[in-house]
Amino acid sequence: MKHWLSMLDHAPAELAELIADARRMKAGDSADALRGKILGMVFFNPSLRTRTSFEAAMLRFGGHAISLDVGGDTWNLEHRDGVVMDADRAEHVKEAAPVLSRYCDALAVRTFAGLKNANEDAADSLIRAFARYSTVPLINMESAMEHPCQGMADWMTVEEKLGPTRGRNFVLTWAPQAKAVPMAVPHSAALSAAAAGMNLTIAHPKGYELNAGILDRAQSWCESAGGKFQITHDQSAACEIADVVYVKSWGSTAFYGNADAQKEDFRRYASWMVDPRHLVGQKTILMHCLPVRRNVVISDAALDDPRCVVVDQAENRLWTQAAILNRLLRR
Repeated sequence: MKHWLSMLDHAPAELAELIADARRMKAGDSADALRGKILGMVFFNPSLRTRTSFEAAMLRFGGHAISLDVGGDTWNLEHRDGVVMDADRAEHVKEAAPVLSRYCDALAVRTFAGLKNANEDAADSLIRAFARYSTVPLINMESAMEHPCQGMADWMTVEEKLGPTRGRNFVLTWAPQAKAVPMAVPHSAALSAAAAGMNLTIAHPKGYELNAGILDRAQSWCESAGGKFQITHDQSAACEIADVVYVKSWGSTAFYGNADAQKEDFRRYASWMVDPRHLVGQKTILMHCLPVRRNVVISDAALDDPRCVVVDQAENRLWTQAAILNRLLRR
């Protein structure tokens, strides 16, 4: 495995092996797996869990992490080729990535979608530029299109809570927000559920469709595992049969570049906020990647319900990322 950029680069069986690795590492195996290794992390956007879980994973398994905030700790970085760099970006990824590669054994980058042009977001050009110019393994800590580390932690959490995942009913439901947010997390949640052999239902209002290419792969993986894939606009009906209710907001491409219109549309669908009525089964688990806006995305009552596993989910970021780092850096 050269880089960890996208779940689409790996077969479900390979992803399942990573989950098994993560569970072994959580149980206490491979205590010095990353000894002497250095991870360089480049953040274009804020982070709480991603930064801390990667640093904790490196330290726990004997390595070290360096965190850099673009525009704060470092120069603003340009990633487009052929650009006349006479604005606010003083350094190009073409130099920054190979330089950081000389200092570190692996690099990791976090950035978000621009939410202005769907085709530009789908190209995931920033993370791809780092991969092109890095000479060491590169990890996607979230990009315009995917959050594959989160997807793996989601899979691990379902397996821990419910046992074998094949045939389980995974409902990914849209929820309203206070502002436009990217599709990376729902994309990875859908891919992880499909790769794990679950029946995948995606519920969202009309106009909030996810990327067609991602959905095609998720459907293919579901069907290969003998599962079902469906998209619905009926949130309540979808949740009636759910073993997992995975909640995530995302913006509509129809409102890219129009924040006011997007905010108004979120208000229009305020009733999609998830609360205990969506947790129909006694063993149904509630998931969200965090951070979550209480009483906008999910109600207090649902988040405080014992069936909510968001903290366990967040912890498992550490273990799945440790497994990814070990796979990339082991000799």
